[in-house]
Amino acid sequence: MLSGSDTGIGHALAKYLDSLGFVVFAGVLDKDGPGAEELRRSCSQRLSVLQLDITSTTQVQEAYLTVSEKVQDAGLWGVVNNAGILGFPADGELLPMSTYRHCMEVNFFGAVEVSKTFLPLLRKSQGRLVNMSSMAGGIPLPRYAAYGASKAALSMFSGVMRQELSKWGIKVMAIHPSGFRTGIEGTAEQWDKQEKELMENLPADTRQAYGEEYLLGLRNYLLHLPSHCAPDLSPVLGAVLHALLARRPHGLYTPGKGAYVPLCIFCCFPLWFYDFF
Repeated sequence: MLSGSDTGIGHALAKYLDSLGFVVFAGVLDKDGPGAEELRRSCSQRLSVLQLDITSTTQVQEAYLTVSEKVQDAGLWGVVNNAGILGFPADGELLPMSTYRHCMEVNFFGAVEVSKTFLPLLRKSQGRLVNMSSMAGGIPLPRYAAYGASKAALSMFSGVMRQELSKWGIKVMAIHPSGFRTGIEGTAEQWDKQEKELMENLPADTRQAYGEEYLLGLRNYLLHLPSHCAPDLSPVLGAVLHALLARRPHGLYTPGKGAYVPLCIFCCFPLWFYDFF
């Protein structure tokens, strides 16, 4: 069972696992949207599309009932918490509190609720819980205070659950991809709304301290973000597959160019060196 299958990594992962013969339960934010329709059209009859807004307790429970009815006593082999949002990348001081709350609601609380709800099915099969965190969840990256904090919370949750659930044979993994082109950046309309909210909530002295030129440059950063991201998602898909099938999966995966090196520098060098780097 995986969440966030409408677009990006989740969409590609649903197709990939289906092509390998998995029975896939693909949770989507909109079961009538183009992503869901594409999955129904291009995948096998094994794949089931589930309406799953992970911030809705009702939808999480309904998805659980649907899946448990289909798997019966066999249990569920894997849950992949992939659904996530980026929010508007900006300095932590500039971001409105709504961005922090929304990131935590989706990236952390939603994933925790899905995990807690589906664990009885994983216990039956001694299965796998895979949480899609981020490079920003393992190391501090400028302009990702809200997103990074929510993913760091998810990574810590993964580590604790890895320890606690091992007595039932359940294995828990966190994936920390580097920059991939996934569509998580959102649409221009969403950017406009978030940028407007950010600007309207700025105190005059904060606006003056950063300067209008810098504030206007935030949009340019977002527009150029995809050009710095890898279009080939196969390293992430491979990491998830290994996490699901390997006899001894890693607790942490860092797929993608540049994901491992900054983490090593952060862990092994003085903080001033990492900040300079």
